[in-house]
Amino acid sequence: MTKDEFKIALKELEIELTEEQLELLNQFYHLLINWNEKINLTRITEEKDVYLKHFYDSLTIVKVVDLNKKETLCDVGTGAGFPGIVLKIAFPHLKITLLDSLNKRVIYLNEIIKELNLKNIKAIHTRGEDYKETFDVVTARAVANIEKLVTYTMHLVKKEGIFVAMKGNVEEELTNNIQKKIEKKYKIKNIEKFLLPKESSMRSLVVIERRK
Repeated sequence: MTKDEFKIALKELEIELTEEQLELLNQFYHLLINWNEKINLTRITEEKDVYLKHFYDSLTIVKVVDLNKKETLCDVGTGAGFPGIVLKIAFPHLKITLLDSLNKRVIYLNEIIKELNLKNIKAIHTRGEDYKETFDVVTARAVANIEKLVTYTMHLVKKEGIFVAMKGNVEEELTNNIQKKIEKKYKIKNIEKFLLPKESSMRSLVVIERRK
């Protein structure tokens, strides 16, 4: 996905980034590649692939939640900063907390935050199950299977908030039995399935909320 294709694809998501925001993504890409030579962050390094499989993919969360109407977001197991850093650039009003269990990744994340001069975003060295704050939106992308994710994340979700699991093809892990098990305690509000542009790989956004 070229940068021009990226901008066109974002319009379909009803996202229009300023030149400043696009430049921040460009800087983020180069910082990611430089840091990737020091620590293992991603196997995806070609610019066109990062724009599709990391940047665009991170922003597809807007298919299931209007982030313009949310204030706080937690990205559990953020890794290289996806989707958290990308969401901060695209939605600068959000107060974002990035959680990761590997300290060297947290050092990298805090350096990215500093280099890009991002405000109201912090990276913390901890696991989701050990953190105690609550958020409007909690998300996790490519972290663990859906059953485990629920145990790691739902205590972080505010009473009226949501958890969005960003998955590939979720059908194999979200069997009827697992779905029933999750829904004993929580409500699976929505499962949005779509194909990633250009390569047509399956993506799933699983939206889970507390029972009222």
